Amino acid sequence: MSLFDMSGEVALITGSSRGIGRAIAEAMAQQGAKVVISSRKQDACDAAAAEINDEFGAGTAIAVAANISSKEDLQTLANEARAAFGKVSVLVCNAASSPYYGPGLGISDEQFRKTMDNNILSNHWLIAMVAPEMLERGAGSIIIISSIGGLKGSPIIGAYGISKAADMQIARNFAVEFGPRGVRVNCVAPGLIRTDMARALWEDPENLKRSTASSTLKRIGEPHEIAGAAVFLASKAGAFTTGQTIVCDGGATISGGV
Repeated sequence: MSLFDMSGEVALITGSSRGIGRAIAEAMAQQGAKVVISSRKQDACDAAAAEINDEFGAGTAIAVAANISSKEDLQTLANEARAAFGKVSVLVCNAASSPYYGPGLGISDEQFRKTMDNNILSNHWLIAMVAPEMLERGAGSIIIISSIGGLKGSPIIGAYGISKAADMQIARNFAVEFGPRGVRVNCVAPGLIRTDMARALWEDPENLKRSTASSTLKRIGEPHEIAGAAVFLASKAGAFTTGQTIVCDGGATISGGV
């Protein structure tokens, strides 16, 4: 059996109708997992789940729309995942917000709160909703998609970076708390990836030039290039890894890229 085999696992992945979350859902389905597709719009979730079911077999994916800013939506998401598949054994907190690009002193209170609520509080809520069943079974993997923005300062996405640094600490705290009962908690920190959320960064010619010039691979990443790290952390291959942040950034942080 492959170390990366996920047969028998049920992965709930937020923000998974497109981008990094969609790539993770497809990669986990390919490894045999059942996947719960979720984002704000039901039609987008339905379309993504249908394509995964067409490729990997009927019943592989279900679609449950949820707004991560709503605790009630997230509880419904967790409940429907369990109703469909009997459990949640892998949680991927991928959905996030970055509503402001610019100097830190220019962000509004509303934009700052939205960033913190969607990128930190929603993860805490969802972890609290699924961790108890994992702890009871004595097994499970929780993965937060953080960012290299949480490892360095920025003049344009400072609040986002604050939230992503907090996600790394959430993973460390819960890894300590949950580890004795067999549940692992980790982060993946992507660099600049070609997603809709990061469009303001990679569509800016000067920022793109600066980022690719100072990274060792000389390019930005694609969503599927983050999925492998998530599969590693969710599968037997990552069974001895917890409380860590895996950086997938094309060498940007080691060489000064953004």
